[in-house]
Amino acid sequence: MKSILLKTQIITFLLFGFAFAFAQQSMKIPGDAAFYMEINGKQLNKKMNWGKLNPFLQGITKKDKKNKEKPSWNDYSKTGIKYDATQYHYAAFNDSVQTYTTHFILDNKEKFQEFINSVKKKGLEISKRNNYSYVDIDDDVFVAWSGDRAVLSMINYNKPQKDLWLDEAVADSVAVVADSAVVAIDSVYAEEPEKPFDYKEEIQYLKDDIKYLKDNIKDNNAEIARIQKDIKYLEKHHQYPEEKKDTTDTEYSENHDEASPAPEMEEPEAVGTEEDIAFQKEMDSLRIEKFKIVKKFAEDSFDRYFSSNLEIDVPKDMLSFRDPDSDVFVYTDYGRIVNEGLYGKMMKRYSFSRFFEKAYNSNSSYNLYFDKDKVKLVNNYQHKDAETQKSISSVYKGKKNRKLTALINDKSIGYYAINVNGVKYFDMMYSLLKDTGEGEYQKEMDLMMETMKIILDEEAIAKIAPGNGIFVLNELKPKTVEYTDYDYDDDYNEKEVKKTKEVMIPNFIFAFATENEKYWSRVFNLLITNKELAKNFSKKGDFYAFKEEGKNNGYFDQLYFTVKDGIVYLTTSTDNLTPKSQSEISKKWAKDSSKYSLSGRLDIQKLLIGLEKEFKSASERKTLDVLRKNIGELYYKSEVKGESVQTEIDYNIRDSAENSLMYFFDLFDEIYKIQEAEKKPQIL
Repeated sequence: MKSILLKTQIITFLLFGFAFAFAQQSMKIPGDAAFYMEINGKQLNKKMNWGKLNPFLQGITKKDKKNKEKPSWNDYSKTGIKYDATQYHYAAFNDSVQTYTTHFILDNKEKFQEFINSVKKKGLEISKRNNYSYVDIDDDVFVAWSGDRAVLSMINYNKPQKDLWLDEAVADSVAVVADSAVVAIDSVYAEEPEKPFDYKEEIQYLKDDIKYLKDNIKDNNAEIARIQKDIKYLEKHHQYPEEKKDTTDTEYSENHDEASPAPEMEEPEAVGTEEDIAFQKEMDSLRIEKFKIVKKFAEDSFDRYFSSNLEIDVPKDMLSFRDPDSDVFVYTDYGRIVNEGLYGKMMKRYSFSRFFEKAYNSNSSYNLYFDKDKVKLVNNYQHKDAETQKSISSVYKGKKNRKLTALINDKSIGYYAINVNGVKYFDMMYSLLKDTGEGEYQKEMDLMMETMKIILDEEAIAKIAPGNGIFVLNELKPKTVEYTDYDYDDDYNEKEVKKTKEVMIPNFIFAFATENEKYWSRVFNLLITNKELAKNFSKKGDFYAFKEEGKNNGYFDQLYFTVKDGIVYLTTSTDNLTPKSQSEISKKWAKDSSKYSLSGRLDIQKLLIGLEKEFKSASERKTLDVLRKNIGELYYKSEVKGESVQTEIDYNIRDSAENSLMYFFDLFDEIYKIQEAEKKPQIL
């Protein structure tokens, strides 16, 4: 008896245990998710100044003039959402459904309910389910909540059509859903049977077209003549003719338009033929049926989440490079986004599609930091094939060349330096080409690869350019160039006019290392000895020069080439080859440029000063002034870290903002106010 009782207790315990475990399963993100993001609210919320953000958010969410209703919510810091908690975002797509989902925690259910009521459509009731409530705030946006958890889901559905890029239609991965809404929309989309071709009917259509064209040809010719006259008048006077006071035509009167804006009028009810009305009803029916399907998808997703333990289960490979100290973490499956998107479908038509599938079969992770004085973004790139990733990493492990670093100086606008392994580049290409043949062409692809290895002498090619180079932009200089414009006399006769304008031209130097100086000397000598090329190329001392004869409308006066001490130079001025003194900061840049596989910097403030003449209008000038005052500097470096290629981008801010997050809001707010101030009432 005791034995039976003991067994019964064990079985009961196991049954309850399994039931409890099943009920407490985490919510797994979709297997076809191509994007995942975590927002570290605990850190990010401390950096937000809601006193500044609220007015900014209120300004950009104002309703248009047609809707006189004012926004009922004016405090976005008190939406009921717990901003200092972690938020989870992910996006997934397949051949017919694209979804974007956000999970967040609530700290005030009443405030959240008020916020939802302020953004949902008037009169729309909130739907109640077994363990949650939800409402659609738009046709494709749904929000659900229960307790202290809430989910926002944006869903787009398109009925699968025959794939234009493939010979056969792609099977719909969600078409198997047994749902009455799907059946309904299928019936709406069903096409009528095609009628047999009637040539007599087709002839009548063509005759009607001819009649229509004949009836309208006179009107069309008159309209064309009027427009041509307007074009000539505008080209000469840069405005339309002034309107006479006794005329009722306001088409050309800008002053009248500005002084007398058209009164707002309610849009008249649509009036059309029976065919138009029938078409509109059909479109409304399609929209309704599409909404039913999207709603069903949202409900299914909400059911799964609120029946779980409300925890998000994320695959470990997505979190491999997540830094818990970052403000925002993002993972992207680049291979899925490209290969399963429109581009991937297009490429599948070609025999080399597998090469692109393999080349793009990678993912990237990003950690974003809003520090006090800078924004830092760290990206880890990783190919999904381990062997291919090794080949890519080997390219980034090149030799260092310190001769190039002497070209960096304090006054330069920016530079970009590379130190990669040219020989390993060929190995990487062979790795990408391996096993990418299409079925019967695999043998041909393998043979082609072997032939390439035999014909190409990778080491000899790499000696020409081993993989060390640098580009330095020193400054932007003004230059007056000629161009051709067109003017008109009093009779609107066109004539060419030679004019001049001032443009900014870059003063730069590009240099790269070589182990075969003789090769480049032969190339440059060919430029000055060839009859055709010699018209534009010449030699001055140790430099070869390029200049277009008789032209003063280019962005370069001359370009100079030379090879010296194992370095090939291309520059706009020979003075750029003279070593410049380097301060401590430029010495640091020089050290980094030789240390990292890829590195660079850009002083955007100096760049904008050089581009000042490109900003013409008053609003553009005001925007330029704001940018010049606040814009910062970009710094870039890339190297191999473990099993990935890591790239760090730093944006150093210049002003005295609270932190780099609020810096961006302050900058956007200033630019937004300038644009709003320049807007004029639009006349319908």
